[in-house]
Amino acid sequence: MNRLRAAFERLRARRQRTLLPYITAGYPDVESTIALLRAIDPEPCAAVELGIPFSDPIADGPVIQTSFSRALAAGFRLDPLLDALAAARNEVRAPLLAMVSYSIVYRRDPGQFVERARAAGVDGLIVPDLALEEAGELAEIGRSADCPLVMIIAPTSTSERQARIAALSEPFIYYQSFAGVTGERSALPDDLAAHVQELRAATGKPICVGFGISTPAHVAAVCRVADGAIVGSAIVRRMNAAVDCGAPRAELVADVSGFIHELAAALPAPG
Repeated sequence: MNRLRAAFERLRARRQRTLLPYITAGYPDVESTIALLRAIDPEPCAAVELGIPFSDPIADGPVIQTSFSRALAAGFRLDPLLDALAAARNEVRAPLLAMVSYSIVYRRDPGQFVERARAAGVDGLIVPDLALEEAGELAEIGRSADCPLVMIIAPTSTSERQARIAALSEPFIYYQSFAGVTGERSALPDDLAAHVQELRAATGKPICVGFGISTPAHVAAVCRVADGAIVGSAIVRRMNAAVDCGAPRAELVADVSGFIHELAAALPAPG
């Protein structure tokens, strides 16, 4: 079974919540990405989201945009990343979700992109700028290649649209807690629990919540109602800070993986 699917099957059987950390791929270099992935414990983390740098990000706030710009300026290319992932896959224990612009997928041809990513050890895709009306082809390609497509549902989506998005999304639904772009927030929306409960009742699929989740307390609060918490900007901010001060790779990895461990420690006990 696909590692991502297997992880969510295991979570369901154990009635366990999860953390999905996000890191910018190839930042500050590919070797640092591989070192970080090796350091992430798959027990609390059902997957790691790998943000693929792109010059025109759609839903990313300033922290992640900064990391993208720096990675691209340093010469980031997708193929060397995929080659490094393939070489290190037996050492990277957590499933990998590539968060990638559809422009990159389309330019390479969706079938060829998915085949190449899957061969490198990518277990699923998130394509935030892919419209629901155009997502069916990529979802079917991913299904056939055992590289499922995870879809994002916004709080502004109608019930009918949510149901259509949920039908394509596997093995979980990414629920966007705030409308707008990613970024750290001081507080979570007051209506988050109600939205998640409605979505769970309507779909029956696991729901992981992203956007604005920044602290261990946020992780604990989200996982009281959802199946998982997705943390991006708060992690990437630490990556940016390490780059700003010229920290060696080992220090960057220790700081970022240590913060991920703090976030994971806030997950509620199974049951």
